[in-house]
Amino acid sequence: MSKAKQASEITLPPKDLGWGTVLNFLIEKFHRIDAAIWRQRVAEGKVFWFGGEEIHANTAFLPSRRVCYYREVEAEPLIPFAHQMIYQDDHILVACKPHFLPVTPGGDFVNECLLERVKRDTGLQDVVAVHRLDKETAGLVLFSVNSQSRPLYYQLFADGLVQKTYSAVATLSETLQQLELPQHWQVKNRLEKSSPAFLMQQVEGQANAFSSLSLVDKRADLGLFELSPHTGKTHQLRLHMLSLGCPILFDKYYPDLLPKQSDQPLDFTQPLQLVARGLGFTDPVTGLKHQFESERQLLSWPVSDGTKEY
Repeated sequence: MSKAKQASEITLPPKDLGWGTVLNFLIEKFHRIDAAIWRQRVAEGKVFWFGGEEIHANTAFLPSRRVCYYREVEAEPLIPFAHQMIYQDDHILVACKPHFLPVTPGGDFVNECLLERVKRDTGLQDVVAVHRLDKETAGLVLFSVNSQSRPLYYQLFADGLVQKTYSAVATLSETLQQLELPQHWQVKNRLEKSSPAFLMQQVEGQANAFSSLSLVDKRADLGLFELSPHTGKTHQLRLHMLSLGCPILFDKYYPDLLPKQSDQPLDFTQPLQLVARGLGFTDPVTGLKHQFESERQLLSWPVSDGTKEY
């Protein structure tokens, strides 16, 4: 059993909709976790109010209060690929994560994530990821290490003032294989949640997702793309590439959701061929113009000695 080193938090809804107790709320909210497991966690003191006071089986539901709990998984996967520390100052830290490693705890992962690795490397505990990458995607992640300046970096992303670039390898249709290089596309559409809830889909309506896509090199039926998302919708680049008829290589979600082999070890041989290559922005505290670049390679498009860095 793996137990998270840091507690997770949830804010209770502003109105009691019949739960009566915190325990009843948690059982309904996290319905995929057996009710007996929640009862055991409460009995063992693993659920508490923000501030430290323990929550018991009969503790009353209190609207809008923060509840903390420790996540547990039976067997946490270990990701055997290294991350890199790119930059650090008094306000921010930039790290490059490998494929398969989540940025923060979630799902089957409680301690094996980039955030915990960064805390371990630096000895800092007040570290927060300012944005996210899918665990399937490798590349650069910006962290805040100063709570006082943290809102300024969140605002950079909210205002669209961070220039993000990605590299991807995708399968080319016969038509695209014949095109001269380079080729450029602007993709704008509306993306909303699908089913299952972790998937997204294109729907009719006002565009809320915008990307610039460029085909910069070709090898047989594979193409190397440079991608720039101008908005930050979940799976935006994966769906925008799909709209060109070019699904990103080894994508297990799009165009078809492949079944999860939960009873088998993780397969590391086919990482999603998508890397968050660059982050650029003007620092809101120092005024410096930052341009960070990742040298992480794509498995299917080696550019040097072919070292596998996933």
